[in-house]
Amino acid sequence: MFKRAPFLLMASIFFLASCSDETTVFVDEQQENLILENDFEKLSGSINFENSGVLDIFEDEQVTNKKFSGAKVDKAGDHPFSLVAQVSPPSLGGSIFLTASHVDVDGDYAYVSYNKAGEEYYGAIDIVNVTDPHSPVVTSRLIYLNSDINSLQYSNGYLYAVGGLNKEASFTATSSSFITKIKINAGGTMDIGAGILYGYQPGDNATDVTVDGKDVYVTSGKNGSVTVYDVKDFAVKKEELFSDLRSLAYDNNKVALLDAGFGLRILDDNLNTEKEIPINSDFGTFTKRTVDFLDDKIVVAEGSKGVGLYSYSSGTLVQHIPISIDPNKEVTGDVVNNAVAFNKDVIFMANGGAGLSLSEDRGSSASPYGVIQIDGSVNYVESKGDYAFAASGSQGLQIIKLNRLTQSLAATCTTLTEYDGTSKLVINQGQDIAFRGAKRFISIQVSGSLLMCGSWTVKNDVDIKSDSGLLEMNGNLLVGTNRKRKEIKLEEGTTLRIEGNLTIYGDLDLKDGSTIEFIGSDSVVNIFGEVKIGDNVTIAGEFDDVQNKF
Repeated sequence: MFKRAPFLLMASIFFLASCSDETTVFVDEQQENLILENDFEKLSGSINFENSGVLDIFEDEQVTNKKFSGAKVDKAGDHPFSLVAQVSPPSLGGSIFLTASHVDVDGDYAYVSYNKAGEEYYGAIDIVNVTDPHSPVVTSRLIYLNSDINSLQYSNGYLYAVGGLNKEASFTATSSSFITKIKINAGGTMDIGAGILYGYQPGDNATDVTVDGKDVYVTSGKNGSVTVYDVKDFAVKKEELFSDLRSLAYDNNKVALLDAGFGLRILDDNLNTEKEIPINSDFGTFTKRTVDFLDDKIVVAEGSKGVGLYSYSSGTLVQHIPISIDPNKEVTGDVVNNAVAFNKDVIFMANGGAGLSLSEDRGSSASPYGVIQIDGSVNYVESKGDYAFAASGSQGLQIIKLNRLTQSLAATCTTLTEYDGTSKLVINQGQDIAFRGAKRFISIQVSGSLLMCGSWTVKNDVDIKSDSGLLEMNGNLLVGTNRKRKEIKLEEGTTLRIEGNLTIYGDLDLKDGSTIEFIGSDSVVNIFGEVKIGDNVTIAGEFDDVQNKF
């Protein structure tokens, strides 16, 4: 039933058309199947900053004990997130639009998969260089004209992707479920010329893939299997048939399988069943759900029930984390949890039409916090370091910065009190205020002296008023959004002192006699609007001007 598919070598692929030396369309015995683009300039149009900027979070009032509707004074919000950029999905001929299905982040690159809803088979893979968070770059794109791509993982110089294809249009495919292996060159480009390896297994659609050393584990859906391939040549080493596998996770020689017809199945690395945990949830039909290990727990995306946390040792349910709903957000698909990502004290939930929700991990339990204000039906989320990466259907890949308080900054600011005040911050003339923390503000107005030590976002304007106004910021300050641009305004004689990163989705207005000063040699300024400079303005210190606006 299984066999190793041959390499699609250049000798058996003939050239069809080329718009440039870097754009190549391949044709093989499966018809016009692959379109490769490695031209950075052509791919640059896929990066979208239109919605970049400060992210609001619709908070669950029952959880946070805050009032947001009609309240005169709101407290500054936690989790000062910002949207760095989006990667728009590929499209074909203006009529075929793909949706982001999965993302894997490894080192400086994010690998994104795409598919198409419905009966037609179309898919794609993007490689995105995220070395510079201010300026992500799509380095390579491969479009499949006969295949969906549902999941992928990078490992040791190769990209492993799984999905479903129309086997009736192929002379070599033995099944609709497939895995493919693509060489990745230095610089983040896919190398078709090195040959593409395919493997096939039972089931209508391969759903997930995990690479561990010499083994590649793949699950497939209806009437499918978990299959272990040799990483070198995709020779089948082990296989077990199951009714409807949606996802797998591998940890310490244990394999967790999410079987939509049963629940959790825990296998050893020889695929012998060690434990079974029945789950009474509706996992839907042909829908994406994930499973993962987390310390002594197993995390399951349970559709409309949200996220289920199960004890590995006892098999009992520890907690359900429900889906948070923003009543002001238009639902663009089913309200179901598809995937979950943990990052220190925060939990991201990809909730389909309900978007991307945030919960707080309190150790013994998790509490829903709210809904992050991004567009799209969120199919998958991954979070590493100070970033979250959401595969948001027709909205593509969304890169979110968490703007956390860094440890070095926290050490510097340990003597200051953590901010716990209003979201509309006003420092009056004669006041001298200093605090630390990481919060979301609506606006800031400074007529006195203010030292902010930490990481902050401001939805609206920042005004430094009167000739005694002084704002000092040590850490990160981000103002406005690209959709609703705002500004930082320095009135005559005022001073803005920056040590860290300043991002403005809008203008920096330096009135006559004002001063902006950068401390140290590592400050970064990223201004998307204009820098307006009046007479006798002082600009002092070293800084990296990302947009070359000074």
